[in-house]
Amino acid sequence: MLLMKSCVWVLTGFLMLLPFGVAAAGYDAGVQAKVILQTETMSNGEPIDYQDTDHPRVTVMVVDIAPGAQTGWHSHPVAVYAYVLAGNLSVRIEGGKTSEFKEGEAIIEVVKLKHNGINHGKVPVKLVVFYLGEKDNPNVIKADKP
Repeated sequence: MLLMKSCVWVLTGFLMLLPFGVAAAGYDAGVQAKVILQTETMSNGEPIDYQDTDHPRVTVMVVDIAPGAQTGWHSHPVAVYAYVLAGNLSVRIEGGKTSEFKEGEAIIEVVKLKHNGINHGKVPVKLVVFYLGEKDNPNVIKADKP
């Protein structure tokens, strides 16, 4: 019975987060993102303690990039990790390097460097993205092309 109550609370919490699906703030048109989870606590209910901040916040998003679309140049002031669920993503990084990521691969995003994700394929790119950020500070900062 306790397990069932726990499952109900987890499902209820997830469903409460669904209305927070928003356009991909900080990205260009053709990119949609939906917050899956944003929390200041670990799975045991204790506060997150992973970086030098009083208010750490983990944000988990699903990001969809339409064929031919791009994220637009941006940077991340925080650690960002992603997993490619579908499609192929090309990421141009300031300084001239381009990295390619395909379905089933993990991405350790660059921090504090401008970059632009581009879907050159014919199918949408779908990513699960994990931001290790801080409450009241952005995970994505729009930037001009370097």
